[in-house]
Amino acid sequence: QVNLVESGGGLVQPGGSLRLSCEASGSFDSIDSMGWYHQTPGSQRELVAETDTSDSSTNYADSVKGRFTISRDNAKNTVYLQMNNLQPEDSGVYYCRVVVTTRWEFRSPYWGQGTQVTVSS
Repeated sequence: QVNLVESGGGLVQPGGSLRLSCEASGSFDSIDSMGWYHQTPGSQRELVAETDTSDSSTNYADSVKGRFTISRDNAKNTVYLQMNNLQPEDSGVYYCRVVVTTRWEFRSPYWGQGTQVTVSS
């Protein structure tokens, strides 16, 4: 069982900043990757940013490059998403996704409950 607790969403004006956090807990042997996805009503969940444990590589959606930064604290099993210069199109629900390996599962994905981000003046 893997639990993900997200925090940090809210209402912000255009040009503002927010920092999302997602802490993983439970029984797992390793965290293989951690990332954030964005979803708006009627649309599919899309990758915003992710980081791989094996080589610390990061991957960003083109729309957020230069504005968002993903980072992680391995000691706390926590991934962060620093979002700067937020725009109305960044509004939506942000989901944390963590891929873990346990004694029973290899590279299985788990999702957080989602946190709402609203960018509006």
